[in-house]
Amino acid sequence: MADSHRRLAQDEGTRAARHGRHKLDEMNPARIAKHLVLFQPNEQAVSDVLAKARLSIPGIAETEEVLRVVRYNPFCIMGLARKSKFDPQIGEAEGFIGVLPLTKLGLQTLALGSFNATSPDLRLLAKPEEKPAGLYMWAVFAPGSLAAGMALFMEQVSSPQFAGINLYSRPNTDVGRKYNEVLGATQGVTIDGIAAPNIWMFPRLTSTPLYDSYVPNSGTKKIGITVARTFDDLMRVAAIRNAVYIGEQECPFDEEYDGNDLSATHLLAYIGDEPVGCLRLRFFAGFAKFERMAIRKEFRKSHAAIQLARAGFKLCQKKGYARVYGHVQERLVPFWSRFGFRMKENTRRFVFSDFEYIEIVADIEPDPQAINLEADPYVLIRPEGRWHIPGILEQSATRSATKLAGAKT
Repeated sequence: MADSHRRLAQDEGTRAARHGRHKLDEMNPARIAKHLVLFQPNEQAVSDVLAKARLSIPGIAETEEVLRVVRYNPFCIMGLARKSKFDPQIGEAEGFIGVLPLTKLGLQTLALGSFNATSPDLRLLAKPEEKPAGLYMWAVFAPGSLAAGMALFMEQVSSPQFAGINLYSRPNTDVGRKYNEVLGATQGVTIDGIAAPNIWMFPRLTSTPLYDSYVPNSGTKKIGITVARTFDDLMRVAAIRNAVYIGEQECPFDEEYDGNDLSATHLLAYIGDEPVGCLRLRFFAGFAKFERMAIRKEFRKSHAAIQLARAGFKLCQKKGYARVYGHVQERLVPFWSRFGFRMKENTRRFVFSDFEYIEIVADIEPDPQAINLEADPYVLIRPEGRWHIPGILEQSATRSATKLAGAKT
C-alpha cells in the first residue's frame, strides 16, 4: 500500500470516518484526476515502477512474475503519472494499479483461499478480450496525488467488458482494511456458495448503457446493442435492411437508401456476434425520430426489437431529448405503444414505398446527466454513445502540445 493510502486510512480511522467516504464509483475523474494520466507501460517502465513500489509494498510479486502476467494480459498493470511530468516517448510511470481479471474458476480459487497472488496461475486469468468473473486488486502504488488515479481506473473499467464486475481484495494490514472501508468495500463475501470471510468486495452494478451493451467475442448468445461507428458496421446495417426491406418488402433501392443514412445515428443489435437488427435515429431541434427498424426474419422471435427500441430511447434521453417521433404502419402501433408511443394528435396518414403510415409520438424524461454544454470537453469529443468511456483523443492528451494554438478546432 502506498504512503498516500496509509495517510488516508489513518486519517479516516482517527476521525471514525463514514464507510465509503471516498466511494470508488462516485469519484469524478474530470475533477479529481484531471492532472493525471493512466496508461499502458512497457516492460521497462513496469520494472522501474515495481522497484520503487517495493519500498512501500511488502511481499509484492517478483518482477519477472509480474512481467509474465503482463505478457499474458497487458491490462493487469496500468501506469500512473502526472501530466506535467509525463513524457509519452519515455512512458515512465510514477505509480501503478495492478489488477487481475479472474475467470470463474479463478474467483472460486480466491474464495477458497488458495489463490497465489505472488505467482498467479495464468489459467485462472481472463484473456485480454474475455469478460472476467471478478477483478482482483493485485496491488496499488499511488504515492501522493497519484491516489486520485483510482478514479481513472474506475472510468477505465466502465467499458462493456468490465461493467458490473465486482472488485475483490485481500488486505493483510489494519491500514489496508481501513483503506478498503474508506473506498466503500465490505469484508466477508460468499462466492458461488463459498464463504470467504477474509475477502473484501466492492460491488458494482451494471452501469453500461443499453446502447453500448454489445461485447464482442463474449462467448454468449445475449442480445447486445452498439452504435454503428465504422464502415463495417454500416455494411451490417445495409445487409439487414437489404434482407428485410428490399428482399421481403420489395422496396426499391433508391427509396430504401433515401439520402439520410450518412446524417443519422444507427443502432445495431447483435445476438452473440451475429448482427440481427438495426434502428436509425435522426435528431432535430426539438425532437428525435425513430426510423428504419429492421430485424432479420430468423431472429424475430427474440427480444432484439424490444432491446433496440429501449436502447434508442436511452440514447435520446442521454442526448437530452424529451420527445421522440416516428412513422409506422398502423398495425404496429400496439408494439410501439409498450414504449410510450401514441398516435400523434391529428395524425396524418400518408404513403411511401407502397405502404400507408401514421405519425406517433412519445414523451420521455431526459437523463439527469444528459450531455450538455457544461459537460467536460473530453466527454464531448468521445465517440457517439460512448460518453462513459475515455476516448482516443483523451489518450492523445498525454502528449505535449506541439502545434500552434488555433491551428485546429
